[in-house]
Amino acid sequence: MSKHVIALAVLCLAWPLPAAAQIYAWRDSSGNLVLSDRRLDEAAITYEVPDSRLRATRPTAAPTVRERFESLVEEHSARQRLRPDLVRAVIQVESGFNPHARSPKGAMGLMQLMPATARDLGVQNAYDPGENIRGGTTYLRQLLDRFDGDEQLALAAYNAGPLAVDRYGRQIPPFRETRDYVRKIGSATQVSRGSARPGVIYKIVDLVDGAPRVRYSNVRPPSGTYEILDR
Repeated sequence: MSKHVIALAVLCLAWPLPAAAQIYAWRDSSGNLVLSDRRLDEAAITYEVPDSRLRATRPTAAPTVRERFESLVEEHSARQRLRPDLVRAVIQVESGFNPHARSPKGAMGLMQLMPATARDLGVQNAYDPGENIRGGTTYLRQLLDRFDGDEQLALAAYNAGPLAVDRYGRQIPPFRETRDYVRKIGSATQVSRGSARPGVIYKIVDLVDGAPRVRYSNVRPPSGTYEILDR
């Protein structure tokens, strides 16, 4: 019996699973066997696992792999006023630092950008590490602004979409995948909860009797026209 089959047999015994689940297996650059519920490598071998439920995690990238992208992480984290360790944690959970990763739903690259999101962010090649990290950090900053700096909600929105977070009253949606996602990132770096972004003022434009009226607040308005001003 091959090492792949032995490892998969152990995995299936460890987790009871929904019909027609798939496990992808390949060897990384160091020769280590990697198992995942997503095809993160074009050379991956696909195994059908009937009547099973897989809870796979991304293999932790070796320091030499992470270092290849460190300058990009530092650059775009600084541009978007993000903590580099938060960006690193997102990349680890999303792709295991695999720039060629593609999910069954079509998410691409290091930060697993969906095609529509990549297009909105002006990312032409989502498998280019620089473009991908630029797009992913820009999107993460947009979500943090939308959810008043609450990192848990921003991460939940990164995984499930901002409308899902809004739909559940600006709380983490009760989706197992989303809650596991936030938890995994929280195990790699401290993830904060916040009700307002410090150091930010919102310039809000209300229509009163058909005429615009400007007011200012440190709390993001739930709707309407506004502009974010740094203090």
